[in-house]
Amino acid sequence: MMFSLRTSTIALYLIAMTAIPTHLSVQSQSQSKERHVHYKLIDLGTLGGTSSFFGSSIVTLNDSGVATGQADTPAANPFFPKELPILLDDPQIYHAFQWRDGVLTDLGALPGGGDSAGIAVNERGDIAGFSKNGLIDPYTGIPEIRAVLWKDGNLLDLGTLGGNESFTNSVNNRGQVAGFAQNDVIDPLNLFGLGTQSRAFLWDKGEMHDLGTLGGPDSFGVYVNDRGQVAGFSYTSSTTNPNTGLPTQHPFLWEKGEMKDLGTLGGTQVYAVNGLNNNGQVVGLMTLAGEKVFHGYLWNGRKLVDLGTFGGDTSAAIWLNDAGEVVGQADYSTPCPGCVSPTIHKAFLWKDGVMSDLGTVDKCSAAYGINSKTQIVGASGDCGIAVHAFLWENGTIVDLNTLVPPDSGLQLVYGLYINERGEIAGLGVPPGVPVQNVESQGHAFLLVPVRAE
Repeated sequence: MMFSLRTSTIALYLIAMTAIPTHLSVQSQSQSKERHVHYKLIDLGTLGGTSSFFGSSIVTLNDSGVATGQADTPAANPFFPKELPILLDDPQIYHAFQWRDGVLTDLGALPGGGDSAGIAVNERGDIAGFSKNGLIDPYTGIPEIRAVLWKDGNLLDLGTLGGNESFTNSVNNRGQVAGFAQNDVIDPLNLFGLGTQSRAFLWDKGEMHDLGTLGGPDSFGVYVNDRGQVAGFSYTSSTTNPNTGLPTQHPFLWEKGEMKDLGTLGGTQVYAVNGLNNNGQVVGLMTLAGEKVFHGYLWNGRKLVDLGTFGGDTSAAIWLNDAGEVVGQADYSTPCPGCVSPTIHKAFLWKDGVMSDLGTVDKCSAAYGINSKTQIVGASGDCGIAVHAFLWENGTIVDLNTLVPPDSGLQLVYGLYINERGEIAGLGVPPGVPVQNVESQGHAFLLVPVRAE
């Protein structure tokens, strides 16, 4: 079981090796701490409410140090707790924020909308996300959400494909946005209660394009890279499988009008499409034959690769860089008595066909982000509960809490993203807040390298 972390990645919401390789040597923190850069910790705070948040597997921090996420305001959410999970169930109204040059800016919402979220930022500072629009969806009875883009100081509603709702969590450096939107065709399956069909889209130069499907009624765009390729997943038919109650899903890669089916590892369900790099490589997790376990996968541009495990049942590929280096977590068969997860899982780096254990500062670990320098960030904890954010580099893993001043004011729980300057985005908890409450009472943070030891 992964560490529990809500995420704005729509794929995670809508779809419900025998020995440690010696390819990389894992050293102890005491041996390695002096060789790591130390950091200035910036607690981004909130917009007057309780918490602020970055999603996982999303570019929340660009290489110029501009960050985006969502933060609570003091206002109560009148629809709590009746909303879909996609809306980040929250008792307070939250707004998208921008962090730039030391200033946290409330980006607001569509007129009458209430909630909004900044989910991804490109190198130009464009921010993709979603906002409520003040209307009630007649199919769900709760507020509609729309894919939006904050660009040049303006908030753009990207619209739909004829239905009521849309969603995005990806924008590339050309200003293209990928996501999914409802059309006006009644969906007889209506698996998510949205009434009409969902279609992957690419928004480009003011126009939303329907990318089609792999044969079924619905598809979901998740990421767009700088080549304009879109990765996502789609139903391949309308026929439900008796062991899952869902139609078969496959990941896809769309390019220049063609949606390519990336295949399967033997099962019928894609649990997530978690990353797409600029070379058209895709990572995520999907079921094996029998649907009882899932493995991380990599589409390497030619074929679908099962990344395997450390001898246990499951793994998850969570992010990758442009060199095709993949990070995530994988199970051992070693039991973990009293833990949320029944077995030990460890963060991994998959490189050149080898899955390497990155170690842990607790019992278990998971890696969430990697840059081109193979600096990796993630979380370590008690096998189901994240406790300490970590950095892995040059063969060693270290608790990020030891690389910031002791009076910085947060316990760093999740390291989620690391940019090319080595700046890190993550989540932490203020003094007195248990790590288990990082989602409801935690704060988004940034770490900025300040000096080498």
